[in-house]
Amino acid sequence: MPRPVVSLPKAHLHLHFTGSMRIDTLRDLADKHGMHLPESLLAAWPPRLSARDERGWFRFQRLYDAARACVRDEADMRRIVREAAQDDAAEGSRWLEIQVDPTSYAPFVGGLTPAVEIVLDEAAAASREEDAQVAVVVAASRIRHPLDARTLARLAAQYAGEGAGTVVGFGLSNDERRGVTEEFAHAFRIARHAGLALVPHAGELLGPAAVETTLESLWPDRIGHGVRSVEDPRVLELVAESGVALEVCPRSNVALGVYPAAEEVPLRAILDAGVPVALGADDPLLFGSRLAAQYDLAREALGLSDAELARLAESSVAASRAPETLKKAARDDIDAWLAAPPDPTAVAGDGSGDANGGGR
Repeated sequence: MPRPVVSLPKAHLHLHFTGSMRIDTLRDLADKHGMHLPESLLAAWPPRLSARDERGWFRFQRLYDAARACVRDEADMRRIVREAAQDDAAEGSRWLEIQVDPTSYAPFVGGLTPAVEIVLDEAAAASREEDAQVAVVVAASRIRHPLDARTLARLAAQYAGEGAGTVVGFGLSNDERRGVTEEFAHAFRIARHAGLALVPHAGELLGPAAVETTLESLWPDRIGHGVRSVEDPRVLELVAESGVALEVCPRSNVALGVYPAAEEVPLRAILDAGVPVALGADDPLLFGSRLAAQYDLAREALGLSDAELARLAESSVAASRAPETLKKAARDDIDAWLAAPPDPTAVAGDGSGDANGGGR
């Protein structure tokens, strides 16, 4: 019988702020502010998505924007952070780096700085009161001007730290087919000088050339997704040699149509190449699955053993910006998880439930 993945200690390094929401929370916020939600965020949830073409991405982005428009005050933002911490803790995450672009929320709370401070303050409070520690990655958007990214990098640098309730990283998200990666290099240089982890997205909607460009121009510590590096053995080798970790989000890849089936996600090929991997949930609100479901997919669809799942969890902890004391404790508990006999009462799909979070 399998060991339950929800009790496997792990770090969660790829979770977007709006996309982390429970579906019931989104519906509550829509009611609170009198906002209309598309049917696919109501009775038809989770939505059927694809992003292999511009039309599919537009539909995904339209749903994301509809959800983001429901976040309109400080209480909403604090609720999202707190529930993300609770949901992560329930699935074995010891350390969460939640990624936020404060631009969308700034108009409702008095500006970019207050938006970041609200998220940081609630992350610190949740870290004291919940079982997961929460830090923040400030992310710029590829669809905005690179000068905006520099502004966000400078803001992130002001709150750079080494523990929960601080900014630990700087990212670049949104449709990677938009914008010119090299033009964001200056923003990443600012973040690097502040000691932040550099964690841009690349290699999900575009192929291995995008991963190579990101490696060469942004000097990342981790890459969000990066799965399509396997399409060019030379690029996959570059990733392995760089020591950069990939934040792989298997159910996101399938939901967006990057791969037609779970069995085709190239996680094993990436691991076999010696690339560190941290599994992430990406946007549970739209994909209907949280962190433990990614480990379940790795076990059930891709055939990873419990020992391999434990190594994945160790990689997630190692690639994080968690304090060394937390990393050591997590590694010890991962070893204990693997050393314990399998639980005969465990259910193999213990992490495959929906992202609603009801009852927690």
